[in-house]
Amino acid sequence: MNGQRREDVRPGAKVAIVLKKDQRSGKLTEGVVADLLTNSSFHPHGIKVRLTDGQIGRVQEIL
Repeated sequence: MNGQRREDVRPGAKVAIVLKKDQRSGKLTEGVVADLLTNSSFHPHGIKVRLTDGQIGRVQEIL
């Protein structure tokens, strides 16, 4: 499942995100969602989230 729809992403879910600094390379970082930062119900590049370790990025897939 990709992370483009807000209803699919929940706090506590394990996800793979792309950090801002890794957008060119596409390197993914895995973690657990703490907060959802995107307010819209859909975003073509992925819903922006904050992980429990404080990192912020866009969800590429829900694990």
